[in-house]
Amino acid sequence: MSRTLSRALAGAAVGLALVLGVPLAASAHVTVNPNTATPGSYATVNFRVPTESETASTVKVEVILPTDTPFTAVLVQPVPGWTATVEKGALPAPVEVDGNTISDGPLKIVWQADPGVGIGQDQFQNFSAVLGPVPDTGHVVLTAVQTYSDGEVVNWSATPDEVAADDTLEPAPVLYINDAPPATGHGASHDTATAAPADDHDMAAASSTDGSAGAALGLSIAALVIGIGGAVLGALAFARRPKKA
Repeated sequence: MSRTLSRALAGAAVGLALVLGVPLAASAHVTVNPNTATPGSYATVNFRVPTESETASTVKVEVILPTDTPFTAVLVQPVPGWTATVEKGALPAPVEVDGNTISDGPLKIVWQADPGVGIGQDQFQNFSAVLGPVPDTGHVVLTAVQTYSDGEVVNWSATPDEVAADDTLEPAPVLYINDAPPATGHGASHDTATAAPADDHDMAAASSTDGSAGAALGLSIAALVIGIGGAVLGALAFARRPKKA
């Protein structure tokens, strides 16, 4: 009995770990929050950077800014233990912004950890910035480059279309402006902060999405628990069955 029961419980424990672990692992990527902004505004956003490595810490984060729809003003909020730099330079081609021809501007934001500082395993850090004026376009891809203390570099650069075709790619943070952000998946953001006030319809839709996701996870866990109970009861019944002479 003990061997059969132990196997049933071990298998059930593995299944429970997988059900609980998958949603958490899927969300462990660099994101921008909130992920919506209003054209012409100066959006305050947070780049949320988790560390996925089990052996190294995050020591550098770079955000590549768009050059075809550039921001002319970029401000960064100081983070203790990190040095923030806004790198500026010539754009690939002049761009019209608010009636003015812009030939240079902010190209990249770099957050570099001081010696002995980093984002450790099972930790994350928010890096805040003000970007503006927000261009009147569909969305802006903000490629993020994450460097670990062991030299590993992860490029979060896949566009929404690329991720839709292959969800194993590393998704880039995306700021949605005129385009609607995805309700679920890599591009979704459920931050309570927004670049502009949300109307009742948007809030109801977000609530419905969160509720559906929670219900689905709850049903999965409930089904697994029922399965565990059935396996245990079956093992006990088998063990108690009278042995044949």
